[in-house]
Amino acid sequence: MKYLSKSNYVIGLKCLRHLWLAFNEPDKLPDIAETTKQRFEQGHIIGKLAQTLFPGGVDAQLPNQFLESIERTKKLLAQRKILYEPAIAVGRLYARADILLPVNKDEWDIVEVKSSAKVKEDHLHDLSFQKYCCGNAGLKIRKCFLMHINNKYIRNGEVEPEKLFVKEDVTDDAEKAGKGIKDRIEMMLKVVERKSAPSVKDERCCKGPSHCDIGCWDFLPDNNIFYLQRIGEKAFELFDTGVINIKDIPENYELNDKQAIQRKCAKTGQPHIEKENIKKFLAKLKYPISFLDFETYSTAIPLYDGLRPYQTVPFQFSMHIIEKENGKPKHISYLAEGSEDPRKEFLEKLKAGLPESGSVIVYYKSFEQGRIEELTELFPKYKSWAESAIKRMADLIIPFTEFYYYNSKQEGSASLKAVLPALTGKSYKGLDIGEGETASLSYVYITHGADGKKATPDEVKKIRKDLEIYCGQDTEGMIWILDELRKLA
Repeated sequence: MKYLSKSNYVIGLKCLRHLWLAFNEPDKLPDIAETTKQRFEQGHIIGKLAQTLFPGGVDAQLPNQFLESIERTKKLLAQRKILYEPAIAVGRLYARADILLPVNKDEWDIVEVKSSAKVKEDHLHDLSFQKYCCGNAGLKIRKCFLMHINNKYIRNGEVEPEKLFVKEDVTDDAEKAGKGIKDRIEMMLKVVERKSAPSVKDERCCKGPSHCDIGCWDFLPDNNIFYLQRIGEKAFELFDTGVINIKDIPENYELNDKQAIQRKCAKTGQPHIEKENIKKFLAKLKYPISFLDFETYSTAIPLYDGLRPYQTVPFQFSMHIIEKENGKPKHISYLAEGSEDPRKEFLEKLKAGLPESGSVIVYYKSFEQGRIEELTELFPKYKSWAESAIKRMADLIIPFTEFYYYNSKQEGSASLKAVLPALTGKSYKGLDIGEGETASLSYVYITHGADGKKATPDEVKKIRKDLEIYCGQDTEGMIWILDELRKLA
């Protein structure tokens, strides 16, 4: 018998097609990405650390023994032990709680542990499902708690679990989330028994392609209506009337200025260019021009003293410097070595490499600016230098978010990885590390390990080389983009 688990219940709330596939054709679901696997591993570590706050508990799980774990849980429930990961099964429902605490004579509290820094809607539905399963199994649930990460905690010495976690009573919120749960469960069980999966064309299974991670919307063509800027629910209005391509949106259909530009570009196949605005942007740039990009990572459990959960740690930068007009770019890079806190050295190397005058070009200024400001909070002697560097920053994303230039090949995005191929014909294809999250997790792996595994010397050498190539292309790509903007102007 296939059980409806709490994770599948939450999946069903978001996408009935995903739920059906999970039950009936799991081989058609995308493989779990390495980045997702590493997040799962982090969640597992967080769960084990949370258990230390409830000493004397018993692990109800038997590795790779599903039915045996259910039977073991029943025996331990009768003994009224504190239980770690108890397995509750009733009818076709199955829930594995993180922690189950005996209270009073015959009541229990559920403690759900999450690696996020706040309570989310999914967490409440997760708890409501657990409570429903427990109630149907004959357990009286007194309260539901959500234990999550305290992002105000600052590490000083050994990690202190009692300070790292926040335990919130969410009983009332879980109760609200559970209203109508019986009907929803019955509906989901009927869906998984169907002979074929729900179709996104005929049934509204989710909130659209931007919310889908299983490829249901792959039938959509390039430049479809869901790429329109800030389109929201209006995309479904068009979709339901049979309009799928941006170029097919009727002229009398109301669009904002940027959406109208997208429609014009899709129809003509030509880019939209506002030469005067591009000229004004370029006129503000002053030599020497420095192109700057950071790579960072963050972890739920702070790795160093003075660090908060999920606080970003810069570990790499790439800088290309052009001293004068038509000058050749000089490249400076930094990639931290070893497992020590890299922040001080990162800041020292950045200050030493960055010219004291001229424009500093970044892509999405708030990111680099935010990291520099965080570093100067930790190392205040660099504050005046940092203020000068930030004042000289020019954000290369502006010509694209403001639609001074738009090409249908961008498909509604102003990101560097969308603009670069649309404007220059160059891309990140073929790189072993080709996006930020992979870069972050790859660096964490070679410095701190992952999933109980340490990187080999050969892996360290290759990943460091791949990181240098990836970050270097970010700043070189900005040079290519600026060159093209100059040609257009």
